This record gives sequence, C-alpha cells and structure tokens, in this order.
Amino acid sequence: MTALATTLVLGGARSGKSVFAEQLVGDSGLARVYLATATAEDDEMRSRISHHRDRRGEGWVTVEEPVALVDALTREATLGRAVLVDCLTLWLSNLMLAERDPEVEARRLTRFLGGRRYIKIIISNEVGMGLVPETPLGRSFRDAQGRLNQIVAATVPNVVFIAAGLPLWLKRAL
Repeated sequence: MTALATTLVLGGARSGKSVFAEQLVGDSGLARVYLATATAEDDEMRSRISHHRDRRGEGWVTVEEPVALVDALTREATLGRAVLVDCLTLWLSNLMLAERDPEVEARRLTRFLGGRRYIKIIISNEVGMGLVPETPLGRSFRDAQGRLNQIVAATVPNVVFIAAGLPLWLKRAL
C-alpha cells in the first residue's frame, strides 16, 4: 500500500479515511508529518483530536494550521518527509468562517500540489452523497466541498475512496 505520489483520500464520516492515510504515510518509510486543520473548540472535538493522536502513536510531528494550509505545506512538505493533511473539509469550514474566499484558496492549493513532487496524503470528506442540507449555508458548504474535491482530484496523481474501511482506487499513478 505504499504511496508513491500525492494521494487524495476521500470518504464519508467514520469511513476509515484517517487510518488508511496514516498507513500510506507509515509505509512510505519517510519522516511523518501530520498537518491538522481541526480546532479544539468543544469537548467533542477535543475527544476526536485526542483519539487521532493516540491512534497515531509516536513518531509523528504534528503541525496545527486551521487556515494557512498552503503556507504550512510549503514549510513542511520537503525532501525526506511525507505529510498527511487531515482534513480539507475542516480547512474549508475554517476558511468560510474566516470569510476567506474558498475558490481563491483552492486555486492556491492546487498550484502548490501541481508543482511539488514531495509526498502528500490529503484527506477530505465526500459530503454530497447524503441528504440535501436544510440551510443555505449548509448547501453552500456542500457545494464548495464538492468543487474543492473535484479540483484537488484533478490535480493529484492518486485518488482513493474509502467505504467501510475498504479502498476503492478511483485514479492511480503507475
């Protein structure tokens, strides 16, 4: 399951995306960097973050960056390191809450991803397969997430969809 190139890992909530992505990074044999976009705003999120840290165990450098993802990737994605970004969905939410333009930031991200050879594993939720959100903000977020996933998937050489912990490769570089 070695990741030879940048990979987008998609799936629903609790589908096994993070475990799969962590295995890709671990199998790379490189130094491991976990680039977290989550913020611990409440007890439930603090518990989720703690669970992820405990599961990863030792040997990871954790970098927390909720908004300036491209800047953090520029610093962290270097020769000899594999960077796991968890996740684009929270990053998008943070951008929208900060009133930053998601399309501008997505273009910055795809320019970065298209121009660098270092290994990056990027997690994102597939949110468009469920119920239609009730609110205009919810629908706006769902649509923005779908567009973000599409442009990242078009940019990177590998895309895998995780369902029930099982990988379905949608695009795979040889």
